Amino acid sequence: MIFPTPHTPHPTTSLAGVPTSIKGAGIGLRSLHYQYILTQKPKVNWFEVISDNYLGDGGLPLYHLGKIRQDYPINLHGVGLSLGSTDPLNRGYLTRLKKLATSMEPDWVSEHLSWISINGHYLNDLIPLLYTEEVLKHVASRILQVQEFLGRPILIENPSPYLTFTDSTMTEWEFVEELVKKTDCYLLLDINNVYVNAINNRFDPLDYLDGIPATRVKEIHLAGYQEQENYLLDTHGYPVHPPVWQLYQAALARFGAVPTLIEWDTDIPSFEVLMAEANKAQQFLAKVC
Repeated sequence: MIFPTPHTPHPTTSLAGVPTSIKGAGIGLRSLHYQYILTQKPKVNWFEVISDNYLGDGGLPLYHLGKIRQDYPINLHGVGLSLGSTDPLNRGYLTRLKKLATSMEPDWVSEHLSWISINGHYLNDLIPLLYTEEVLKHVASRILQVQEFLGRPILIENPSPYLTFTDSTMTEWEFVEELVKKTDCYLLLDINNVYVNAINNRFDPLDYLDGIPATRVKEIHLAGYQEQENYLLDTHGYPVHPPVWQLYQAALARFGAVPTLIEWDTDIPSFEVLMAEANKAQQFLAKVC
């Protein structure tokens, strides 16, 4: 078992008078938009950042994030915990993540249901898991260690694998449901990933929504995919497609007005384009409210 170590908040962030709870539709913060946000102060409910980009002891990314945090709530979304790996959890990474969370005071720290490291070597993609009891116990143990170290529950995001394993003994949503029971963690539900997986792996996405515990979904992601000849590619580089909006509407009907993020990672457009997507999500949320 690993244990937390004391640390102090980053000195550049002062949160006095700043909203510290996310609600409504937010936008994924990207460096391309730092100056626009700092100078124009757009009416955005909240931002989410990729934690791994801000784990240093200083530098311009952390400086800009501290400035933006003075005006907006922030959530942290990571890719580096490698929860499904058999490597030991990276204590240095966890220490830096906890320091960032203490400084930025996010509602949630989230991570992917996947693995990216083996024998100390890190990959550039999120690798899917086998869904068996053995893997379930392994991942649950690591989530419990992470939550103990950070001193908070975390959100787990459903992945977008392009294959299924013949040795899996349960569906992804059954695996997720059992993971929540064993760890008392919460869920970040990526609607685009659910839809992409449903098309690629031939299942009904509504079965997925019905199969996970409704009260555990604390954040939703929306993004765009790319149509290939025989499958959908989860690029997060396009506007949200109509069938994903439709599935999002079904998700809100089941889970309520869950805070929702517009996630755009490749071919990043102008901030106005992202704002238009967030406003559309806000309209869906308003109907639920």
